[in-house]
Amino acid sequence: MNRRTLLKQMGLAGTALLLPRFSYGENQMINGPFQPNWTSLEQFRTPDWFSDAKFGIWAHWGPQCQPENGDWYAREMYMEGNRHYNFHLKKYGHPSRFGFKDVINEWKAEQWQPEELVSLYKQAGAKYFIAMANHHDNLDLYDSKYQPNWNSLKVGPKKDILAGWAKAASNQGLRFGVSIHAAHTWSWMETSQRADKTGPYAGIPYDGKLTKKEGTGKWWAGLDPQDLYEQNHPMSENSYDNGAIHRQWNWGNGVYPPSKAYCEKFHNRTIDLIEKYEPDLMYFDDTALPLWPVSDAGLRIAAHFYNRSVKSRKKLDVVINGKILDPQQRKCMVWDIERGQSNSIEPLPWQTDTCIGDWHYDRSIYDRKGYKTAKTVIQMLVDIVSKNGNLLLNIPVRGNGSIDEEERKIVEEIGRWMAANGDSIYGTRPWKIFGEGASLENSAPLTAQGFNEGKGKPYDHTDIRFTSKGDVLYASIMEWPADGKVLIKSLGTASQFFKGDINRVTLVANNTALQFSRNPEGLLIELPDRPALSYAIALKIN
Repeated sequence: MNRRTLLKQMGLAGTALLLPRFSYGENQMINGPFQPNWTSLEQFRTPDWFSDAKFGIWAHWGPQCQPENGDWYAREMYMEGNRHYNFHLKKYGHPSRFGFKDVINEWKAEQWQPEELVSLYKQAGAKYFIAMANHHDNLDLYDSKYQPNWNSLKVGPKKDILAGWAKAASNQGLRFGVSIHAAHTWSWMETSQRADKTGPYAGIPYDGKLTKKEGTGKWWAGLDPQDLYEQNHPMSENSYDNGAIHRQWNWGNGVYPPSKAYCEKFHNRTIDLIEKYEPDLMYFDDTALPLWPVSDAGLRIAAHFYNRSVKSRKKLDVVINGKILDPQQRKCMVWDIERGQSNSIEPLPWQTDTCIGDWHYDRSIYDRKGYKTAKTVIQMLVDIVSKNGNLLLNIPVRGNGSIDEEERKIVEEIGRWMAANGDSIYGTRPWKIFGEGASLENSAPLTAQGFNEGKGKPYDHTDIRFTSKGDVLYASIMEWPADGKVLIKSLGTASQFFKGDINRVTLVANNTALQFSRNPEGLLIELPDRPALSYAIALKIN
């Protein structure tokens, strides 16, 4: 569906495409080469620091981690019969009496030590760190001028979360980014307008329509829940269809149109964030840019962010991540694939974002030892980098601000692999082909914003991924061969990809020279004794 058809269906054709470009309220867009339209944003070029970094770690952390029951808690606690709803009844009570605003009040982040965590992530090999600035629950985790009451300094932990993360990243020499999700609160929190259909609370509304006047005598006296829930509007079409939110993510298919005031408030909040915290990267959990195509707020934010970099840093030195991008939009920012990866070398740098567990902390994953292993993460990283991508990895943080011991073990093992093999990752670029092996025969296609993770054929010893740096070729063997020998078919004397001589093959981990021979079938390499971390074995080929 093209944008004009979408806008006609929403009754907004002729208005949304002609939204006033320079109606910015208090926040004027910084002048510069970028204008708030897609054609102008095509001037974007990915800065070298991002292309060289390859690996970042993300703290997707906020009040929805407090229940320790997994992602989308603030929405699904209002969905009768849902696992979050059932959990909420037992832990907190009915959502007509104890809503998400009250979960925020429970969140204190009392064990949060950002310096220690970011130091750990640097040791794991991360070159950039991203902190969540807000989620669809709409609580700003920073000193927010335009969300003055529902932010983490005023409620919950009473701390400036972004400031703490930003300082730690700076102290560790890491690039700092923020993830911004709040554009979707309008429709995402519509579940809070519901009521149970059965049982003792049938017909009693949840707390989604409460206003400031109902707060007398409550802990939230003087606060307006509508500034948080943003539910002073009719429900979208099919709002009781819990899956409709996904079909309406791009502000189509019957979503109730967000008001201009809502869009401008989001714009102002985000510009305020940029000016106060000066991030190197902004990740938007949206189709293309926030509120597009019903508002140009996201376009204005992008132009301001890029122009600010040109003005203050004397070059375009910042990155925006966006999802579900068309070919033009992929020139305007860095394409992000959620829980998945491309099946080919992409002409422009891109990024996978994934998690070792659930996006928000889920205690049940810890209890059943269900996290991704370090091996799985590293194999993903190697594959992604071979295709011109970066990996952004979320390590779920508990409500109290700590990570558990199983997560720490995984992070530490990733660090050991990266310390030994990082030369095959950092600063590299794709080779002529990204790889060879059995897994290429069963690549899973992308769905929507990604979601092909783990659907392909598992790696075996024939799976090899390539990267290059200058005149050096790196080949990473995904699984250890039982006989200790590796045949790289793409480097045989008859190969169409490599016609030159091979003078030396070494292990990246310790520079050990390896015995090899070459014939039309491939480059045959004899590996040494099997190391402790015997996966994604990186070889340096001169």
